[in-house]
Amino acid sequence: MTTFGESHGPAIGCVVDGCPAGLPLAAEEIQTWLDKRRPGQSRFTTQRREPDAVRIISGVFENENGQQVTTGTPICLFIENVDQRSKDYSDIKDKYRPGHADFTYLEKYGVRDYRGGGRSSARETASRVAAGAVARKVMPGVTIRGALVQMGPHKVDRTNWDWEEVGNNPFFCPDAAAASAWEGYLDGVRKAGSSCGAVIEVVASGVPAGLGAPVYGKLDQDIASALMSINAVKGVEIGAGFDAAAWSGEENADEMRMEDGRPVFTSNHAGGVLGGISSGQDVVARFAVKPTSSILAPRKTVDRDGGETEISTKGRHDPCVGIRAVPVGEAMMALVLADHTLRHRGQNG
Repeated sequence: MTTFGESHGPAIGCVVDGCPAGLPLAAEEIQTWLDKRRPGQSRFTTQRREPDAVRIISGVFENENGQQVTTGTPICLFIENVDQRSKDYSDIKDKYRPGHADFTYLEKYGVRDYRGGGRSSARETASRVAAGAVARKVMPGVTIRGALVQMGPHKVDRTNWDWEEVGNNPFFCPDAAAASAWEGYLDGVRKAGSSCGAVIEVVASGVPAGLGAPVYGKLDQDIASALMSINAVKGVEIGAGFDAAAWSGEENADEMRMEDGRPVFTSNHAGGVLGGISSGQDVVARFAVKPTSSILAPRKTVDRDGGETEISTKGRHDPCVGIRAVPVGEAMMALVLADHTLRHRGQNG
């Protein structure tokens, strides 16, 4: 996948390459996933009104039954930007937002698109979600689900975990009680002109054993790289992750028994990956998203002329960008698993 476009440009999109031919693919199917990420669906996300209507520009054609299917050539997905307000950023075009990519982009390229951050904006992630919809087609037996498991310092109670609840609240939260408490917490953050971070968990079920490689191209390595590439992500862990560092070998090892003639695991601290190769268990990953850098609360900074000043970012911003990162994390997991599914087919038939 290669994405293109800027936050306040005319459009964003992506090109998906290497997709097998003959897979049914309609814009409506892609739109279903984009609608999960779409801004402005609650008071807890940016109020930018983008329909995120996707168009398939290339890579599909009607088969003999009149169904739109992939042709095996590059698939171009196109999403127009319709609700840009570039004037919101005119006051900060010469200032660096603390925590944002303003300074580093200018240092690298000598030019910076200050309108919403350009390529560094989370707007780019809509293209990833669209590409992820294509990737899911490669693995019809795999189910990929994501959930917000921590907002700021507040975690879910895992004994209350209910996947059905994820679609019943604006936070993609599997714990109804936590979701209710988060409403008041995030309202306070938003009214203070501030922001908060989050942790998202992505679980892929139905992944067969054998995907990945023992050294280069490890499955967990590629998952970590894909999730780390999402805007604002500052940490990734697989399975038990950092918690495993405090455990003993006895506690951490996933014991095995025989059931119906096949080995089964009694726990999944490894997150479904052993030695870089999938074990057949659920593949589990979590990633941490930092607080949104564009905030109303004034912060000390400098400008491009070297002057010390303060900055307050006006406009429409997510008080917790981690909320809309849930479908993005699902998409990146789908892309990695699709890649490894195709690699495995090529190597082993």
